Amino acid sequence: MSKRQGPKGKGQRRKELFRIIDANFNRSREGLRVCEDISRFILNSPSITRKLKSVRHMISEIMAKSSNRNSTDMFVEYRNVKKDVGRAVRLQAEMKRCDWRDIFTANIERVKESLRVLEEFFKLVDRKASDRFTILRFKVYDIEKKAIERIESYRLS
Repeated sequence: MSKRQGPKGKGQRRKELFRIIDANFNRSREGLRVCEDISRFILNSPSITRKLKSVRHMISEIMAKSSNRNSTDMFVEYRNVKKDVGRAVRLQAEMKRCDWRDIFTANIERVKESLRVLEEFFKLVDRKASDRFTILRFKVYDIEKKAIERIESYRLS
């Protein structure tokens, strides 16, 4: 590797680090939106819907504060969809869904995983933001439990 010039001198190259952050920011919000729509239109749960929406907005808030901008432009400028070597792999796996329950499960897992990645990589960028992602990840665990209970009661009715 050539000269390392990470944010705040932490050793990772900015471009690679910001590509990871951008991808997981998008992944977390997309997954939350899918779960939010299932909660809203299938489970008819205002409480779970509101909680999922709140987490989605908090992620955007953390990102905006960390980038010191009103948007996530700082991270988007490093996006390179054409050269994303994982793009084709994900598409094949995403075609294996049986019903809306599978969709919910796959997307809540995606959210938890992406929050963990944001938590880890923000340790190199903004420690306070990393801590906030940790809190959000545990909040999602709690929301998931409530949603699974609701899904089970829906299945039994």
